[in-house]
Amino acid sequence: MNAPAILALGEAMIEFNQTRPGEANFLQGFGGDTSNTIIACARQGAPTGYITRIGDDQFGRLLTALWNAETVGTQGVQTDSTAHTAVYFVTHDAPGVGGGHRFSYLRKGSAASLMTADNLPRDLIRNAKFLHVSGISQAISESATTTVATAMQLARDAGVQVSYDTNLRLKLWPLARAREVISASIAASDYLLPSLEDMQSISGLNDPDAILDWCFGQGARNIVLKLGAQGCIAATPASRVRIAGYQVNAVDATGAGDCFDGALLARLHFGEDLITAARYANAAAALTTTGFGAVAPLPHREQVEAFLHQT
Repeated sequence: MNAPAILALGEAMIEFNQTRPGEANFLQGFGGDTSNTIIACARQGAPTGYITRIGDDQFGRLLTALWNAETVGTQGVQTDSTAHTAVYFVTHDAPGVGGGHRFSYLRKGSAASLMTADNLPRDLIRNAKFLHVSGISQAISESATTTVATAMQLARDAGVQVSYDTNLRLKLWPLARAREVISASIAASDYLLPSLEDMQSISGLNDPDAILDWCFGQGARNIVLKLGAQGCIAATPASRVRIAGYQVNAVDATGAGDCFDGALLARLHFGEDLITAARYANAAAALTTTGFGAVAPLPHREQVEAFLHQT
């Protein structure tokens, strides 16, 4: 089997994103954190593939067409004739009200939530260079939790580097359960890519340096702590470097963290060090906030390079 160098595992979804706060106008797009990540990675020119289950429905066919168009390998995509492809809606606060965005999901019983360890394409995983998973991949069902843990262990046993984004969603599981699973996953990861907000909830700490100490205490090897518009901190047990964010005309932060992950993995694949890759990922994530939706505004490599050249 011809294995892509970078794989992601999780749930892909159809997105309906509100284009104007307070109005009933929604733009149809695509989402699902790990699917966003692998598309962002592919747009940087890296060889990629996705592992998931989709329904035998029109939404599943739209997703397959998307991955094919984005040159994301679909050897690990399975179709389930008994379950549906998940859908979610994004709504936005009016300016001055809060400026945030909210998610509403229709995903219970979805095809991806029915994933089991027996479904995993084991040879595909063993022959990859990176495997990316997330807390959402784990939280959608108990069988998905086991599936992700098995995939991470398969990867590590084969010398494949594991990338992990905590992507905490408390609507999917209680905090105590999330802490238990996420702590174990941190120890099983080569690259931990959490947001500051996630780690404040998971660790109970507020200070970024204290959070990094906590993560290393859990067994983390390399960490990039995402600080939103403020940039990120790239950390190893021996060093910590704060990397400033980029100023852009942001309209929608949906998928920015996923874009960061994909861009970072691509640059690591191409041989860059963690700090250089994180600086590039900062730029890619900033650019994706200038458009609506999780996938449409994900920048291509030439766009990121041009942006970096201008700044």
